[in-house]
Amino acid sequence: MCGAALLIPGVTLQQSNHEQGTRDMAKLEDARYLKGGPVAARIVGQVRQAAEVARGEGFPPRLVSITVGDVDAVDVYVRNQRAKAQLAGIEFDERRFPAETTAAELEAAIHGMNADPRVTGIIIQRPVPAHIPIRSLQAAVHPLKDVEGMHPASIGNIVYNQLDLAPCTAAASVELLKETGLDLRGLEVVVVGHSEIVGKPIAFLLMSEGATVTVCHHMTRSVAAHARRADALFVAVGKPRLIHADMVKPGAAVIDIGINAETLPGGTTRIVGDVDTDSVKEVASWITPVPGGVGPVTVAILLRNTMVALSRQQALYRRTFGTSDDRLAAE
Repeated sequence: MCGAALLIPGVTLQQSNHEQGTRDMAKLEDARYLKGGPVAARIVGQVRQAAEVARGEGFPPRLVSITVGDVDAVDVYVRNQRAKAQLAGIEFDERRFPAETTAAELEAAIHGMNADPRVTGIIIQRPVPAHIPIRSLQAAVHPLKDVEGMHPASIGNIVYNQLDLAPCTAAASVELLKETGLDLRGLEVVVVGHSEIVGKPIAFLLMSEGATVTVCHHMTRSVAAHARRADALFVAVGKPRLIHADMVKPGAAVIDIGINAETLPGGTTRIVGDVDTDSVKEVASWITPVPGGVGPVTVAILLRNTMVALSRQQALYRRTFGTSDDRLAAE
């Protein structure tokens, strides 16, 4: 969920980062942690090279972010996206709309961006006001500009093994599993959580790699029984410390996608995942830290998706106009 901000009542990103800084630095020194930063840096470097080539061909990549209303956490998230986009050589524009904007007005604005050849990709920042149906907005984005990978067509393409424009968080999670070097063919994988934009896409992405995947959800009779046999365990349910050491197979890879607020006895708050990291890291061979694991890679995948979208748009332009002078498309 590339455009979803970290929204936890009473907690700001700045507060969480300040309170956790020392602990997180120590955490990232542990070799058992799958660190998102180095993976994200590598992806951003690859994107930067592709963006330079695209600009030389007359197709400068450009992301447009849509924000509705004023939410501090969204502003922090947008600033992070802008900074990473600039680092990757991708132009980043923000379009802000008042909270009272109607769904019809937003959809009309999105259709205008769909028709604008200067716009490569569209991001819808979440949350949006309650009167706006987020799924309708996401469906309004043209699949060729759906860099978040959340259009129904993008989700459906994953079923047919078209994997290069997947939902950002799901793709980031699988990317981190690949960092372990484990052979995904035949790997026993359990996904705890079956949301449309994280759990289910993870399952399809991994099945396309040859993994054997089990998906657990709120009606699963024994999550622990399934989790204990997993070579790789993905957790995305929004319940702090749901997974404990006795639910993890020794030597497993654990990808923690959850972001939750935990209040300490002194009244301070820290960010934790869906996994009880301190106990699970003594059993697992690999585990993603929270924060510092899936999050940084998610933003990098958003930028990679932007270049995939641009490549598809270039291909469509060439098929449509049958000309080698691509510069006309984006000028």
